[in-house]
Amino acid sequence: MAGELEGRAALVTGATSGIGRATALRFAAEGARLALVGRDAGTLAAVAGEVRAGGAEAVEVQADVTVEAHARRAVETAAEALGGLDVLVNAAGIIANGTVETTQLSDWDEMMNVNLRSVFHLMQLAAPHLEKRPGNVVNVSSVTGLRAFPGVLAYCVSKAGVDQLTRCAALELAPKGVRVNAVNPGVVVTQVHRRGGMSEEKYADFLEHSKTTHPLGRVGAAEEVAELILFLASDRASWITGATYSIDGGRAQTCAR
Repeated sequence: MAGELEGRAALVTGATSGIGRATALRFAAEGARLALVGRDAGTLAAVAGEVRAGGAEAVEVQADVTVEAHARRAVETAAEALGGLDVLVNAAGIIANGTVETTQLSDWDEMMNVNLRSVFHLMQLAAPHLEKRPGNVVNVSSVTGLRAFPGVLAYCVSKAGVDQLTRCAALELAPKGVRVNAVNPGVVVTQVHRRGGMSEEKYADFLEHSKTTHPLGRVGAAEEVAELILFLASDRASWITGATYSIDGGRAQTCAR
């Protein structure tokens, strides 16, 4: 039986870890042909190897999505190598602590460049290719795009921006048949918090505390988010656009604590 994305060409950013990696592997299992984008060549090669081991096609694109020339090269390489583009998944992202009083302008700019500006730019670059299919976009946002949380100001604002970008782009691209949606995970076990400066001890405490802040009593797995991304990218979601889907164990329904 053919997979849900059999033969379709998908570009996935942030493909070397976390939700991006899980999405790439899930798409591959459903027959997608993949362009994998990441900054670390070694890790990128390892993920591509996993994809190919499962019998799927994988094109490696070492790139920093915040660099305009890199983003352009990523989309052009994907479209050329895969013969077009059906799906764009914007999964690259970073997080860092900071309040309205402590966030440095340089940290603010970096957060916006990675989490929001690059998403806009890649969508803009991919749109002409997606319109030919037509295809669709899935952006990885966060529960912090839907609700306010203290101590991660720039992150919250960047993800709220992703949600509004998703909605606006969905309206603009709908006449061309291109769908644009986003997923809004709660706390998911990935490397993003560690890379944001959280120590192993504090991360362990954070995950334990998160069991109490998510009504279902646990944090999420990247594979669970990848399932929702697959759904939104597939024909099962053919009448869904402009949606921001919570996948957070009920976290968005609670107050900050």
